[in-house]
Amino acid sequence: MPGLDAPLPTLGQAAWVWLRMGLLSFGGPAGQIALLHRGVVDERRWIGERRFLHALSFCTVLPGPEAMQLATYLGWLMHGAAGGLVAGGLFILPGACVLLGLSVIYAQLGAMPLVAAVFLGLKCAVLAIVAQAVLRVGRRALKTRASWVVAAVAFVALFALAVPFPVLILLAGVVGYAFPGSFRAASHGVAGDAPEGLIDRVLRDDPGRPERQARGARRAGVACGAVWLATNAWFLVGRAGTYADIAWFFSKMAVVTFGGAYAVLAYVAQGAVGTYHWLAPAEMLTGLGLAETTPGPLILVLQFVGFLAGARSPGAVHGLAGGVAGSALTLWVTFLPCFAFVFLGAPVVERLAENRALGAALAAVTAAVVGVIANLAVWFALHVLFRQTFAVHAGPIRCDLPVLGSLDWFAAVLAVGAGVCLFRLRLPVPAVLGLSAVASLGWTLLAG
Repeated sequence: MPGLDAPLPTLGQAAWVWLRMGLLSFGGPAGQIALLHRGVVDERRWIGERRFLHALSFCTVLPGPEAMQLATYLGWLMHGAAGGLVAGGLFILPGACVLLGLSVIYAQLGAMPLVAAVFLGLKCAVLAIVAQAVLRVGRRALKTRASWVVAAVAFVALFALAVPFPVLILLAGVVGYAFPGSFRAASHGVAGDAPEGLIDRVLRDDPGRPERQARGARRAGVACGAVWLATNAWFLVGRAGTYADIAWFFSKMAVVTFGGAYAVLAYVAQGAVGTYHWLAPAEMLTGLGLAETTPGPLILVLQFVGFLAGARSPGAVHGLAGGVAGSALTLWVTFLPCFAFVFLGAPVVERLAENRALGAALAAVTAAVVGVIANLAVWFALHVLFRQTFAVHAGPIRCDLPVLGSLDWFAAVLAVGAGVCLFRLRLPVPAVLGLSAVASLGWTLLAG
């Protein structure tokens, strides 16, 4: 672990770390946030605890994948707009490449039992990583009684009451803003309460750096937004058939995905399956399964939909070339706005970091995020450890519960083993992921 007297890494050095995180970013936002925290706060101390939680709170209220946007924010803090583009881009590029390859394999071969076995092992390991995320983030964010209450209410509201995610985050922010004395400690702590990062020292030594970064971020944000709008205009004016539909449809998705991919999947399925007939309902579920078990944000499921839409396009560009084109276009129009949101908003959030009421609002949002991560952990466990679930509808209660007899004992053993490796043996995340994947693959080969 570097000390605070160590120099800030160069952009090239940081790029290798962002790439490594992109390769290991399994497990949805919970696992990805845990990975980021472990990498830049705990292990390298590039970012201080308070700045990390402050950035996380802001990214949570944005539309789009919060972990990718958090990586962009942190990259911008360290190396300006170029750092943000590199961090955010490398966070999604590995998963996009893997999912593109799987999309090609799916289109050509269909079912892939051995690949599914590897992914089962990864998912079981991710359960342990997500549990670790709940403990790590909760230990640092829940420092007042009010923050514990907000986290608990957030978990119950999401798991049992089906409260929309944007409503929950908005209410948490309002509560924090209204009662700043109850939440300030959760965001900023007291002197010496949370360790500083290298970037804190750099910002103190160079008072003009924040304004230079802000100017670069605003220019990058405007440029990303302009290119995004120009892309849509080019395809729509050119009447590019399926590709115009892809650009317009997924551009709309990019600005309404509050609460992550799950909050918008029903709308995606309705449009892609029912309106455009790009794929069948079962294929939508296949794409979701592939996206859940590859690195990168779950919203990459849109890339799978775009691939099939392009591959099945009736125009001149179709088949494999059409699939690659549709996949690339989907990624382009989905993630450009994410960069624009961060670059345009992060300088404002940093400038107001010492505003007491805003800090309390973001601290309350961070407390709610702990409940969100816990809910994601439970949801993930239900669908990894149990083959069947059933829906419960009783009054205001809306939740899924497991069919206990459908417990997958092998998956449970893998998850417990991964937990032992992480919590007791303290093995690094790559080793835990690799061991779990190899064990699952080996068992499948022996059983087959």
